[in-house]
Amino acid sequence: MMLARFFESYYRLRPVNATFTGVHDHDDRLPDWSPDGLASALDEMRALRASLGPPPGSRGDPDDVSARDRQLAASFLDVQIAELESRHFQRGNPSLAAGEAVFSLIALMTRRFAPVAERVEAAIARLAALPVFLEGARLSIDAGIPDEWRVKCVRECEGASRLLGDGIRRWVAVEEIDEPRAERLLAGAVRAGAAFEEFRKWVADGDASAAPHRYSCGAELLGLLLTRGHWSRRPAEALAVEAQHALEEALETLRTRALAIAPGGWAEVQQRLNAAHPDVEGYLPAFQREWDACRARAAERGLVTWPDYPIRYVPIPEHTRDAAPLLYYLFYRSPAPFDRLPVHDYVVTPVDAAMPHEEQVRRLQATNTSVIKLNHVVHHGAIGHHVQNSHAYRGASEIGRVAAVDCASRIGMFLGGTMAEGWACYATDVMDDAGFFTPEESVAQQHTRARLLARAVVDIGLHTGGLSFDAAVAVYRDRVGMPPEAARAEACKNSMFPGTALMYWLGTEGLHALRRERERTEGATFSLRRFHDRVLSYGSIPVPLVAELMS
Repeated sequence: MMLARFFESYYRLRPVNATFTGVHDHDDRLPDWSPDGLASALDEMRALRASLGPPPGSRGDPDDVSARDRQLAASFLDVQIAELESRHFQRGNPSLAAGEAVFSLIALMTRRFAPVAERVEAAIARLAALPVFLEGARLSIDAGIPDEWRVKCVRECEGASRLLGDGIRRWVAVEEIDEPRAERLLAGAVRAGAAFEEFRKWVADGDASAAPHRYSCGAELLGLLLTRGHWSRRPAEALAVEAQHALEEALETLRTRALAIAPGGWAEVQQRLNAAHPDVEGYLPAFQREWDACRARAAERGLVTWPDYPIRYVPIPEHTRDAAPLLYYLFYRSPAPFDRLPVHDYVVTPVDAAMPHEEQVRRLQATNTSVIKLNHVVHHGAIGHHVQNSHAYRGASEIGRVAAVDCASRIGMFLGGTMAEGWACYATDVMDDAGFFTPEESVAQQHTRARLLARAVVDIGLHTGGLSFDAAVAVYRDRVGMPPEAARAEACKNSMFPGTALMYWLGTEGLHALRRERERTEGATFSLRRFHDRVLSYGSIPVPLVAELMS
């Protein structure tokens, strides 16, 4: 009964999350982020939290999934309440509102979970609600927006303009939407586009910039995100020292390993990787070929039970293609656990012979064979996120099924991150150990390990006050070699979502540590497949909690 109340509140207060999760009772609605709406949501969450009792002193019965889910619901509410009480999220960042609004529509435009007529009716209703939503969100945002958040939001508003213009018109054509509905849809898009333009102007021309300290959520909130979100027992100060030391080691290992196969070091390895790519005709088939090879290697080595949930690699849909580069548009967006479509579409950057030759080459180098294999297949579409999601959706934990669902700007519940991102990074390490990568690709994976540690260093430093925003950018640019624009975008994302970059390292390190502990305990009886299947059976819950349950 308590969990039923929790989920009813969760989906009602977060209708866009509900759509992405496959709960379609609220597809025609947007959340209320006005001052009164946020205050009402806070009151409701505080009452729910009080009914769940104080944080437990121990893990409880490892076999009582309902009790564990109640503990996780309490953790989720602790984090949500703290976020809403701060100035860092809905009360301070217009980018969150822009993302919520635009992805409320993309969720309906790109997922065929219902007949197109139903999805269009829901989109028409959300378009009608969008001006009120944006105005309410604007009234909730305190004066003074950090410059990088302002730039990001303006860019997203431009993406929304593309979606609400040509994007909606192309959707009408692609889906062959009937004329009466198309007229209402297009009229709603015009009104919503005007509201977005007003919002963009307010963001771009608003009050003076916020003080630099606004990029930081502060040590207190970061500490709560660690303890109640990630279930970590290590304080931020200790994690900062450990991550910095591990980063230095990872960079030295990268240097040594790169020089061992290329006289020019990592730079030469990168050149080799960029040059190794399919041709235009072989580009799209390469994704499926590498996916099949990954599954075959996992089966050969007995790595994990691979669920029957196929992936189909397809170009980004025409109706969202122009807007995608300006938005938080994921190539792999997790399937909705309750839609259970037979095949999941994984979208990729299109490359075709009609493009200018220079653009073809640029795109093929950017999505070279290494990127296809390490990122789009192993980490996301195969043994990483997709296999983990598939196990989670079939697990006993109700929280574990939905916590890591990709929503408008981030996953549905912060507490799902160490498992979702930790497993995807850990699984890529496993495939490296299984000999799935070429020597150059293996070095690229070592660079990913270093980048993962840099993100942890920046996340902690930025939000405890140890790093300024520009110093955070410098870590990415100077230590791990990110291009300046990408380094700035990464630091901006870290500033907006404290504790999120940290989850990659915490989860990966936690899974490796848990595996070493089980190997020591079980000795000759240890089975890698059995270990991985058991880890995945818990769903998207904090890795430290999984470690407690398996000890």
